[in-house]
Amino acid sequence: MTEKNFEQIYNDYRNKHETISNEEAPNDTEKIVAVRKNHSGDIIAFKTNSGRELDYITALEEAKAGHLAHIDVFHKYGRDIIRSEPDGIKENNLDNLPLF
Repeated sequence: MTEKNFEQIYNDYRNKHETISNEEAPNDTEKIVAVRKNHSGDIIAFKTNSGRELDYITALEEAKAGHLAHIDVFHKYGRDIIRSEPDGIKENNLDNLPLF
């Protein structure tokens, strides 16, 4: 039986992902540049670099379709959640973006 090198497999995966996320987003994708929060501090809407204002559901749909750059959708707490790609840069986290 061949022994797997789990660390090498993980590092290859991570390096491939970092290369993809460091590439420029395609021209047809928009970037989130500002957010709107409710009184509890939850993000409820997004503003893109083209000036469009998206409610949470529309942003989820657009992110799933690949129309929003550097945004991930994941399932947690029984629902889909939007978050910025984990790149280690706090300034571009959705919670840290300017309010509109």
